[in-house]
Amino acid sequence: MLMYSNAWEANENLEDASNELILTDDEVVRFQIGEVFGHLAKDEVDTRIEKMQETTTKHLEKLKDEKKSVVAEMAELKKILYGKFKDSINLEED
Repeated sequence: MLMYSNAWEANENLEDASNELILTDDEVVRFQIGEVFGHLAKDEVDTRIEKMQETTTKHLEKLKDEKKSVVAEMAELKKILYGKFKDSINLEED
């Protein structure tokens, strides 16, 4: 669940950065590349942010699909365990 949270947060941060870029009047902006900041043209930063958003969105969709698969598998396992142990176990989340 942590990876999903991180991907969602990264996607939100990229959306915020994109919105801030729209609001700026500067033609050259600071952009973080690794551990350093460089001055890049606003258009280039916009293109980079869009590519990063596409990558993050694809990753987020992949994680959503994986989550659905895991939840379905957990439901099947719960059925098996409840069938075997009846009411002597509690598998429900609190």
